[in-house]
Amino acid sequence: MQQAIRHDWKLDEIQALFKMPFNDLLFQAQTVHRQHFNPNEVQVSTLLSIKTGACPEDCKYCPQSARYDTGLEKEKLMEVEAVLEKARIAKKNGSTRFCMGAAWRNPKDRDIPYIVKMIEGVRDLNMETCMTLGMLTREQAITLKHAGLDYYNHNLDTSKEFYGEIITTRTYQDRLDTLENVRASGMKVCSGGIVGMGEKSNDRAGLLMSLANLEEHPDSVPINMLVRVEGTPMADQTDFDYFEFIRTIAVARILMPKSHVRLSAGRTEMNEQMQAMCFFAGANSIFYGEKLLTTENPEANADMELFAKLGIEPEKRQDYSDEVREAALIEAVVENQQTPQYYDASIN
Repeated sequence: MQQAIRHDWKLDEIQALFKMPFNDLLFQAQTVHRQHFNPNEVQVSTLLSIKTGACPEDCKYCPQSARYDTGLEKEKLMEVEAVLEKARIAKKNGSTRFCMGAAWRNPKDRDIPYIVKMIEGVRDLNMETCMTLGMLTREQAITLKHAGLDYYNHNLDTSKEFYGEIITTRTYQDRLDTLENVRASGMKVCSGGIVGMGEKSNDRAGLLMSLANLEEHPDSVPINMLVRVEGTPMADQTDFDYFEFIRTIAVARILMPKSHVRLSAGRTEMNEQMQAMCFFAGANSIFYGEKLLTTENPEANADMELFAKLGIEPEKRQDYSDEVREAALIEAVVENQQTPQYYDASIN
C-alpha cells in the first residue's frame, strides 16, 4: 500500500522520523522509494556556472559572494555559444538535464534575452533545462517558461528559524515568493537546502517541513552538505556527522515520495560506501562532472565506476526509445574512459 502524499507534516512527526533506529528509517525510506522509482536508476544532471562571482548577497557559505575574499576569479555572463558547447559535451557524456547557474541576486531585464537563447539552444539538443538565477518576478518566470525552461532552482537553504544566522540580504519569504512565482508560471520547482552549517537537528527537520508542506512538492530536492571554503564565514565549521546526512536523505524521501532527491554538493567528502548508503536511503539524482559551480565534484569516471559496482544505470528521459537509451549509455561509458571532463564553474 502506497503512502499518501501529504502537505500537512508537523515538526514533531518529522523529528520522530529522524529519531528512528537507523535500519528502520532506511527500510521505510527504501520502501517508499521503490513505490515511485526504479531503485537502480539515478538521474544524471550537469551544472554549469554561466556567470561566476561578484554576488551582492551575504550567504555565509558561498564563495561567490562579493563580501568575502575567497580567491575566486569573477566572470561575466558567458556567451550563448560557449554555454551551448558545454551542453553538447554534457549530453555526449550521458547527462539528460543541463543546469545553468548565475551568481545574481536577481536577473536584470537586459540579461533575459541572452538567458532565453541559452534555454532555447539547450532544448534544441533534446535535454531538459534548469536554471538558478536568484529571485524571479512573476513576469520573468513566465518569460523563462515560454522560452522552454523546464526547472528553476531556488533553495530554501535551511529552516525559517535558522535562516537569519546564514543570510541577511534576503528573507525566507523572498525565497518562498520566488518558488511561488516559478510554480505559477508552470515551471517545475527544484528546491532543497544545505546541512552542516551549524544548525540544530530541529532546523533540518524544519527545512524539510517547509519543502514538504509547499502546495506541491518540489520536483527535485537537492540536499547539499556544506563545502567549507577558505575566506567564507563557514570555513571553520566542524565536520558534519555522516549518519545524520544519510538520515536527512531518508527523511526527505519519506516526506516527498515522488520528488527526485539529489545528492548534491559535498560528494567529494563522501566515500563510495557513504554514497551507496545515500542511494539506498532514497537519493536518485546527482550532478555529474568535475565542478559544481565553483566547488569540486567527483570525477565523471569515478561516478560511472561506482554506478557499475552498484548495478545502477543513469535515468533516461522517457521520450527515448530503449535502443537510444542503450546506445547513449554505451557511448557515455566509452567517452568517460577516453576523454577528460572539464568545467568552468559553480552555483548557489
